[in-house]
Amino acid sequence: MRIALTGASGFVGQALVPALAARGHEPELLGREVLGDIAAFADWPRVLAGMDAMVHLAALAHGRGASEPRLRAVNVSASIAIGRAAAAAGVRMLFLSSVKALAEETGIAPLDEASPFAPQDAYGRAKAEAERALGAIEGLKLTVLRAPLVYGPGVKANFLALLRVLARGWPLPLASIANRRSLVYVGNLADAIAHSLESPQAVGRTYAVSDGVPVSTPELVRALARSLGRPARLFPFPPGLLELAGALVGRGEPVRRLTRSLELDDRAIRLELGWRPPFSFGEGIRLTAHWFRGEGAKRSR
Repeated sequence: MRIALTGASGFVGQALVPALAARGHEPELLGREVLGDIAAFADWPRVLAGMDAMVHLAALAHGRGASEPRLRAVNVSASIAIGRAAAAAGVRMLFLSSVKALAEETGIAPLDEASPFAPQDAYGRAKAEAERALGAIEGLKLTVLRAPLVYGPGVKANFLALLRVLARGWPLPLASIANRRSLVYVGNLADAIAHSLESPQAVGRTYAVSDGVPVSTPELVRALARSLGRPARLFPFPPGLLELAGALVGRGEPVRRLTRSLELDDRAIRLELGWRPPFSFGEGIRLTAHWFRGEGAKRSR
């Protein structure tokens, strides 16, 4: 297939482009040199001409200080413009969404495709709005994938910060946390995108995607520390007090991501499409740690 791709230079895009090429597809990269400001770009019929599919990864990430109107312009309005052009051209569209469109945390039951939208921040609201709007476009052959935290070589933000802390051997007050967090290795997400594009039955469907079994924060820290060849210096501390301390210093949300659960049930994509993640959680962690120890990580520090 000829597959148009926004966000090819981003974290997920850099894993997806070689994954598509390895399966015999022809990714056509729609970067800033082609589109300029994606929120202002209007010539989607031209760039979609001759394409079989469109994968829309480009988005303004949360935590970048962007205003909510700017988030909506990039993450909602641009997505709608692409969806309308794809529907008119008869081009399949895969939209990468986020678990944040549904919730920030879970209780006893994990989230699945039937869970209601209950976003808690501007980024989640934009993703939820884009999903609704795309689903309402008549004739659009749409597939939506909802991802949890994505990690792997090239990861940034809080996951990269955690790698740095562990590499320095700092003690962490996380031993008392007993949560459940779903994660997805970037190579698994890229494979799920490619697999969905190759599956006619994925049209009109929304799927959660993850590595599989969720992990607790202490389990994640220990796995990363082992792969880095460093000790996991965890000590017990009441999670409630940890959240209070985070709130007092303006870090309440990042701390809650460490203490609370956010679990996805991804059985639908496995049962309906027969998808299985090609990388185990352990393999994904080892590859991430290997990258971190290398030159690529040094340039990111």
